Parts: sequence; C-alpha cells; structure tokens
Amino acid sequence: MKKIVFALLTVSVLIACNSKVEKEQTEVEITEENTSEELAYQFFGEKITDANAMTKEEMYEKYKNLKPGDTAQVKFISKVNSVCQSKGCWMRLDMGEEEAMIKFKDYGFFMPKDITGDEVIVSGKAFVDEMSVDDQRHFAEDAGKSKEEIAAITQPKKTLSFTADGVLLAEKQ
Repeated sequence: MKKIVFALLTVSVLIACNSKVEKEQTEVEITEENTSEELAYQFFGEKITDANAMTKEEMYEKYKNLKPGDTAQVKFISKVNSVCQSKGCWMRLDMGEEEAMIKFKDYGFFMPKDITGDEVIVSGKAFVDEMSVDDQRHFAEDAGKSKEEIAAITQPKKTLSFTADGVLLAEKQ
C-alpha cells in the first residue's frame, strides 16, 4: 500500500512539474514576440504606440482649424527638420508648408541631436502660439544659425507648437 501511494505521489509531482515547464516555455515565447515588436522604436518620454498616428498632412489640417488658446491631444508622424544642437531639448518637424516646434513635457526628456531627416511619431498637445523675437533668436542660436540670420529676426511670428509627452524614433538598422 505504501508503495502504491508513493508511486501515485511521484507521478503527480512529475506531471505538475512538466506542466509548469510547458507554461514557462509558452510565456518565454510570448515575451520574445512582444520584445521583437518593441525593438522597432526607441521610446522617449511616456511609452506610446504607433497605432492611429495621423499623417503630417492630416495634422497640418488640424493646425489650420486651431485658434490661439485652443489645444488638441493628438499623435502624428513626421520628418525631423532640425534638433536643438545644445541639448536636444526641442525639434522642428516638417508639416508640409510650415514647421511645428516640438518641446518636451516638463523638459522631462531630450532627443538625440543627430536625427535630422529621421521620422518620428509624437504624442501630446498641439496648439498655435505666437513666438517672441527673443524666443526666435534663442532657438535660432540653439540651431547653430549665423549671427546675421539671428539679427534678421525682428518680428514675432505665429508658430505651430506642440508639447510632446512621448516620442517614438525608428531604430536604425
């Protein structure tokens, strides 16, 4: 009788262990699949996805309908025209006819300085702003513009502004 109970107990333990190994293998396979998808982008700020991102053309149309004081929570994809060469604390994105000035929420993160020409997906708050002469000159200096170009800035200008809480940058292959 003791041998039968011992044999049943041994078989039960072996079955339980084998089931656990299969479950761990399944979890590892699922984790590896998710990781390979996540490696397509570098994240900056909050983690976002590329799902439902508007094109730059769709975003530009949205900007056209915003008045000073209006905001829109959006996500869109565009090409980087320039990045702050001092710290990476802002970037300008191509909107077709204009550029959008992108800053980062609470200066909580910065972008690499060598991403001009790369595509990014930004998520955050879009708004129309008026940029002062001093701010324009400051950003021109950060962008490495010449003294003549900086001195030529004499008028405030309407800007397409954006405060990003998250950015996706496609990883270079």
